[in-house]
Amino acid sequence: MEHFSTLFLEFIASWGYVAVAILMAAENACIPIPSELILGFAGYLIFADQMTFVGALTAGMVGGMAGSIFAYVIGHRGGRAFVDKYGHYFFVKKSHVDIAQNWFDKYGLKAVFFSRMLPVVRTFISLPAGFAHVDMKKFLVLTFAGSLPWTALILAAGMMLGKSWQIMLSYGHTASLIFVGVCAVVIAVMYIRHRRKKNVRECEKLSEDAE
Repeated sequence: MEHFSTLFLEFIASWGYVAVAILMAAENACIPIPSELILGFAGYLIFADQMTFVGALTAGMVGGMAGSIFAYVIGHRGGRAFVDKYGHYFFVKKSHVDIAQNWFDKYGLKAVFFSRMLPVVRTFISLPAGFAHVDMKKFLVLTFAGSLPWTALILAAGMMLGKSWQIMLSYGHTASLIFVGVCAVVIAVMYIRHRRKKNVRECEKLSEDAE
């Protein structure tokens, strides 16, 4: 894996945004290339003034969405049996697909959003979404919404760490779990506030109608 990692880094250093898009497409198409490696190094290149944040973010998102769509289509048209039979030719482990399937079975469409920020699951969640034939538009919206903060976060971390960006390869999974936990808390707080405001408006309306 270390040899491949060196090749990936050389590819990004030589081809810049194109390489970031291609590798992120591969990662989201279920080929196990760590996004921390791709985006972390891209973040370092931003730090070194060899890339721009907007350019790297755009390349990462374009590649990630393309790979996710590819995996969704494979799952939609081929089904689980096809993936189990031929996936190993593309380094797709059945155990990883099982993890993503369990997440999808438990959380449904919400898993498409939250799993984009989780280790392992984010790479494979498109497959069970395809297996289930979920609505393509909803899949795209949730995939984009979940991928954008993750992509931006890893790029920003690579920028801040600078020459020490490889630290993320060791702690990236832990950071992603913390990030998802924070997002879940923020969303829960926003939902509770929204419900409270809605209840207050309903009570005020009832009071007005009673008068």
